Amino acid sequence: MSSILSSVGNRVGEIVLNRPNALNALDQQMVDEMYRALVEMADDPAVETVLVTSGSDRAFCAGGDIRAIRDAALAGDSASITRYFSSEYRLDQLVANYPKPYVALIDGAAMGGGLGISVHGEIRVVTEKALIAMPETAIGFFPDIGSTYFLPRLPAGVGRWLGLTGARITGTQALEVGMATHSVASASVGALADAIRSGMPLATALSTFDAAPAADPLPLRSVADYFGGADPVPAVIGGLRGGDEWARETAGLMDKCSPTSLLVTAAMLERGEASSLDECFDRELHAAERITATPDFAEGVRAVLVDKDRKPAFEPAAIDDVDPAVVARIVGD
Repeated sequence: MSSILSSVGNRVGEIVLNRPNALNALDQQMVDEMYRALVEMADDPAVETVLVTSGSDRAFCAGGDIRAIRDAALAGDSASITRYFSSEYRLDQLVANYPKPYVALIDGAAMGGGLGISVHGEIRVVTEKALIAMPETAIGFFPDIGSTYFLPRLPAGVGRWLGLTGARITGTQALEVGMATHSVASASVGALADAIRSGMPLATALSTFDAAPAADPLPLRSVADYFGGADPVPAVIGGLRGGDEWARETAGLMDKCSPTSLLVTAAMLERGEASSLDECFDRELHAAERITATPDFAEGVRAVLVDKDRKPAFEPAAIDDVDPAVVARIVGD
């Protein structure tokens, strides 16, 4: 069974993410098929708009196929790892530079790689059931898929908060900080997709249906206070531990993450703030090749996705014990 379904009608090219048993996690086949379909639609004069939807009611796309990357890392198959991340980032770059309106409908989980094929696009429509996150630091990895470019460009501290903690936000909260462009009630997302498929002008379709019910607003002042500066990660964690309930819970999230990944992520976001998207992808590929060879990556994926005991034994376990030379080698300094 194909991992994507593609069709063209009424000047709309649609791609349906079709790996529901894996919550549409992007494996190599899916990345390659989606890239080919998007290239064909970009060159097809019969296509004016591209619509990306999910065949699952649980997820838009839960991320990359990290378990397969772990298997390759354990086997010492660095060529497969490089091929996967190169292909994934090429796909994300295509979305970012797409020559036609690109519409992603997000009704369910969109994490990691799922944001690579949505946030870079022109129109990102979310529902109240959308769940947005970059949870990589918990598995011994770092936020990639071009997020080292877009996270630093969110409101003060938001990108650093999301990238370091893996915090989850709702669709309307993503709209609040600019990661989404439009919202629609989940009950109407199918009708919106049908309207776009019918060839209805995008502006008309997007304004026809009720917006998603708003979630509680994000604690943007607290996020800015703790994550909006240039404090090193240990100082951020120390400040959070001495703060209010939200701050202490946030420190708890970071305590579950790989200390090495936290420092790599902070360095990558800092460099991404002054880099182009292409430069960020180049740096991310270098870092992905190196961090997947570390014990923390295999252990983090084991604990979260394989055995699911949520008890990773990261090494080192304390952030103060991380060797700066290891971080520099991964980041590429």
